[in-house]
Amino acid sequence: MKRRTLLSGAPCAALGSSSLMSTLLSLKMANLAVADGLDTTQNDDRRTLVCVFLHGGIDSFNILVPRDDRHAEYAATRTDLAIPKGDLLALNQAAGGDGGLYGLNPGTSAYRNLFNGLGGDPSRRRLSFISNVGTLVEPTNLNGFRNDSVRLPRSLFSHSDQIEQWQTSVPQGMDRLSGWAGRVADVLHNEVNQDLTSMSLSFAGNNTFQIGRQTSQFVMTNDGALSLSSHSWSDGHPSNVKNVALKSLMQQEYSHMMEKAFADFTDHSIGQQEFVQREFEGQDDLKLNTAFPGTGIARNLFAALKMIKLRPQLGLRRQTIFIGFGGWDMHAELLAPQQARLAQLAPALEAFQLGLEELGLADSVITYTASDFARTLVSNGGGSDHAWGGNQLVFGGPVDGGKVLGKFPSLALGDENILDVGRGGRLIPTTSVDQLYAELLLWFGLSGSSNFDTVLPNLRNFYNLANLNPADQSTYPLGFLRPGTFA
Repeated sequence: MKRRTLLSGAPCAALGSSSLMSTLLSLKMANLAVADGLDTTQNDDRRTLVCVFLHGGIDSFNILVPRDDRHAEYAATRTDLAIPKGDLLALNQAAGGDGGLYGLNPGTSAYRNLFNGLGGDPSRRRLSFISNVGTLVEPTNLNGFRNDSVRLPRSLFSHSDQIEQWQTSVPQGMDRLSGWAGRVADVLHNEVNQDLTSMSLSFAGNNTFQIGRQTSQFVMTNDGALSLSSHSWSDGHPSNVKNVALKSLMQQEYSHMMEKAFADFTDHSIGQQEFVQREFEGQDDLKLNTAFPGTGIARNLFAALKMIKLRPQLGLRRQTIFIGFGGWDMHAELLAPQQARLAQLAPALEAFQLGLEELGLADSVITYTASDFARTLVSNGGGSDHAWGGNQLVFGGPVDGGKVLGKFPSLALGDENILDVGRGGRLIPTTSVDQLYAELLLWFGLSGSSNFDTVLPNLRNFYNLANLNPADQSTYPLGFLRPGTFA
C-alpha cells in the first residue's frame, strides 16, 4: 500500500511542535499502512466538501425569517432588530420542505437565486437551509438543560470552544484533538497518486477541522501554495537566497536516522508545495463567463474552484476545503454591519456555484456554512449576543434545493417555549451537527458503522444508520440530498 500524505503547505506549521514533529517523523520512518481505501476502479468519481466557516457567530435568525403569521412573533421578540415583512426576499419552498413561508435578509438576493432556482428555473434549485442546528452531545430539551440530566457541550456560548466543537463534532471534549474531516481523511484516503498532495486543503491557515490522526491540512492562499520559491522574486532576493540554502541542507546526506527522516520530510514538503504551485499557476488563464467579485472571500472561493478543477492532476478523488470568513460578532450593532458582510458573502458563494456549473463540476461539490453559534433573539440595544442553535446553508448540484429542513423553532420567548434557555433568547438546537455531517459523509463515500463511530462518535444518539435506504429520501439523516447521489 502507498504512504499517506502527511504534509502541510507551510513547513513552519507542520514542524510547529516537537511532539507533532516526532509523531510525523515516526510515521514517515515506519511507512505505516492505513485503512482500506476507496475503490480505485472508479477514478472518475471525484467529490469535494467545502466548509465556509463564518467566524464570530452569525445572527442567522435575521437571515432566514418567517413571512407568514409567525412574522408577528418574530417582530415582537426581535424589536429593533426585526426586518419588516415587506423588505424580505420571498422564497418559494419546494415540496418536501417544512411547508412554511420564508423570506431572506435583503442583502442575500444571491441566496434566493440558489434557493428558488438558478436563472429562475425551479429544476435548478441548489440551496437548502438546515434550521436550528448546533452542537449537541445528545438530544436536549429545556428540562434536561435545567436539571443537568443530559450531557451538554463544554463551555457553551464561548467562541473558541464552539468553533472547535463545530470542527471536531465531539462537543464533550477529546483526549487527543482531531477534526471530523481529518478523521474521514484517515479512513477515505486516496490511493491514486496519493503522494502528490493532501486531500485536506485550507485557505484559512491551520484549523482543527482537517487534523486527523495521520493527516494534516495543506495550507494555501488565494495566490497559491505557501512555497519556499516564488517566481516573482529575483534570484538575489533575500527570501530566495534563504530558500535555496534550506533546500541545499535538505539534500545533504545524513547518517543519523532521525536527521535523515527530518530532511526527507522537509524536502518532500518543499517539493509538494512547488508541485502544487506549478499546477495552480497553470490555471491562471482560466476564463469564465461567471464574474467573481473582487472581495477577499470571492478570491478564496475562486482559488478553491481552481483547486477543484485540478483534482485529476493532483491525484485526488476526495477533497475537503476549508475557507474562513469572519466579522459576525455584532454585539454593538447588527442590521447595517450584517448587511455589509452579507453583501460580500452571498455574491461570492453564488459565483462559486455558478463557476462550478460552468465547468461541469457542480454535481461533484457540496458546500455548507458553519459558525460558532447563532445569536440571542432579544436585542441588547442595537446588536445581539452569543447564543446556540441557528440556521445554516447547504448547497451544490447533489443538494435537493429549495427546502427548509430540520425544525424551524418558535421565536416567542417564555416558559412555554421548550427551547429557550433564557438570557435573551438562546435556543437549544433541535438538529445536531452530526446529522448534517452524516448526510454529507454518506455522499462523500463513508460507509460502515465502525467508520461512522470513528468519524462521528455521537451520531448514534441522533440517527440509526441501519434505517438508511439510499432510494428513500425520508430515511436520510436530514433529507437534503437528492436520491441517487450517494457514492
